[in-house]
Amino acid sequence: MANITFSSPAMKKDLTIYATAGDCRTLLSLAKEHKVPIEFECENGECGSCPVQVSILGNKQPMGMHLTEKEKTVLRLAGKITKAQIEEAEVKDIPPPWRLACQFIVRDEDILVKF
Repeated sequence: MANITFSSPAMKKDLTIYATAGDCRTLLSLAKEHKVPIEFECENGECGSCPVQVSILGNKQPMGMHLTEKEKTVLRLAGKITKAQIEEAEVKDIPPPWRLACQFIVRDEDILVKF
């Protein structure tokens, strides 16, 4: 079970939802289900309209998270992540701070999502 807290000036207050570990749904699909107003257009990682800042809550070591090739390219071109952060994600399993909501698969860890 993971707690996902969404925070944005577009919302009246933060919203925490519970996601089942191993569900394999994207952060965007969970946001849509709970009416969280994350902007999106294509839902497949090509347009870059759904960037979110993801922080791990608590004192746990962050779980390594795979970035798709589309996500690497789109976030790098948008200036959200650097080549060094991509290399850290690939080599050291250190997740970058920005992800695309349509590509991010929720894991069994509590996160704060800012958008």
